[in-house]
Amino acid sequence: MGMSEFYGTADEGEAIATIHRAIELGVTFLDTADMYGPFTNERLVGRAIADRRDKVVLATKFGNERNEDGSWVGINGRPEYVHKACDASLERLGTDHIDLYYQHRVDPSVPIEDTVGAMAELVKAGKVRALGLSEAKPETIQRAHKVHPLAAVQSEYSLLYREHAEETLKITRALGISYVAYSPLGRSLLTGTVRQASDIPEGDGRGRHPRFAADNLGRNLAKVSAIESVAREKGCKPGQVALAWLLAQGADIVPIPGTKHPERVDQNLAALEIQLSPDEVARLSAAMPPGAAAGGRYAEAQMKAVYL
Repeated sequence: MGMSEFYGTADEGEAIATIHRAIELGVTFLDTADMYGPFTNERLVGRAIADRRDKVVLATKFGNERNEDGSWVGINGRPEYVHKACDASLERLGTDHIDLYYQHRVDPSVPIEDTVGAMAELVKAGKVRALGLSEAKPETIQRAHKVHPLAAVQSEYSLLYREHAEETLKITRALGISYVAYSPLGRSLLTGTVRQASDIPEGDGRGRHPRFAADNLGRNLAKVSAIESVAREKGCKPGQVALAWLLAQGADIVPIPGTKHPERVDQNLAALEIQLSPDEVARLSAAMPPGAAAGGRYAEAQMKAVYL
């Protein structure tokens, strides 16, 4: 996402180099969406993997409908739109199939059975291999799974924010569905790279995010000190500890730390080498319990489309 929008400016050459570096190091899962840009991120990913499509599991999303000029149309889960959105994504990605196709946000005006029914038709047509939902409540997941088995559910999950995730994991584990954790580094709050509001580049959407607001930023950073303490003990980066904690929550957890710099890919993957003891996991969990984050996950208006 950050390669195309929301996290300040990005360089296309470096973005493609980042994707290539990830694949070179053994990363196989790439996650995008039609709304990133909008539309430009799918094209970027398509160019990056044009000569190595067989090396990746490619995921994209639909449902946050936008115009070419970036303006927002709304959430759309209508069956006819599902087909239209998929065909457009296939063209932009330059591929004949999408490995994992998510509904990005649940449309409250359309029964989930209707939306997933249309998604299932894409599987039958060979355009999509597996289905997923993003930001869906447990009961929505259960209803959707009855129409067609879900392979993955994606939602925010990190040491900083985990209330909805831990509730959702009860149903995904019962149904055998993988959990894709976005913002596993708390939009950089868990990396120690943001110490004050001025550390956020101009034009970066985090400057408008509730957790980075003046009153909330300091309170959140105070909690990050526990991560930094463990990182010092282990001689690694705070972000690596945050990722190691998430990986320790179960083999069904798939973190997707976003970046647009090749060196960050190396840094994030090094988290795989960090082994946290049960005591360290418990220590981190206790230092940042569910609900500890100051500020909402999104602005109030955006939260109306989350966890439906």
